[in-house]
Amino acid sequence: MIDVDGYRPNVGIVLLNADGRLFWARRVHRDGWQFPQGGMRSDETPLEAMYRELQEETGLAPEHVEVLASTRGWLRYKLPNRYIRHHQHPTCIGQKQVWFLLKLVGGEDALCLDACDKPEFDLWRWVDFWYPAAHVVNFKRDVYHRALRHFAPLVETMLSVQLGPQPHPHGNRSRQAAA
Repeated sequence: MIDVDGYRPNVGIVLLNADGRLFWARRVHRDGWQFPQGGMRSDETPLEAMYRELQEETGLAPEHVEVLASTRGWLRYKLPNRYIRHHQHPTCIGQKQVWFLLKLVGGEDALCLDACDKPEFDLWRWVDFWYPAAHVVNFKRDVYHRALRHFAPLVETMLSVQLGPQPHPHGNRSRQAAA
């Protein structure tokens, strides 16, 4: 399902543990790490798609998490030209996503990366809150930064923590300017 502008509707999932760290997973047969995410079916709401993708990619069921927040509207990113399948119609130029912030309420033992026939991830770990915005593949950095910036005040209030300074979504510009 691709909209008239060429964007595929999608959901993104930020899974938080009790320490304020985030679930970060490595794609199967790749070096790339990311948050769980996936496309929406035409008959699903964003919340329904999120629960389906959560179960498929992490093995977690609704009883293992608490939904804390979601982004308002769509956050978009464009795919690099090399990933666009120009021969397919309609042509998908990127993803538009509703992001969800979830808190793990069950134990880590409920996580299961091979809960479906074709696993997305083969390894996972907990990382500091801002780490993903600086370490996801370049073309997703801005959307990760926007989603995390949206959720940061809630996480700080809920867990009584300071998450530290937000990294720039495209690296350290001041160092580049000084060079």
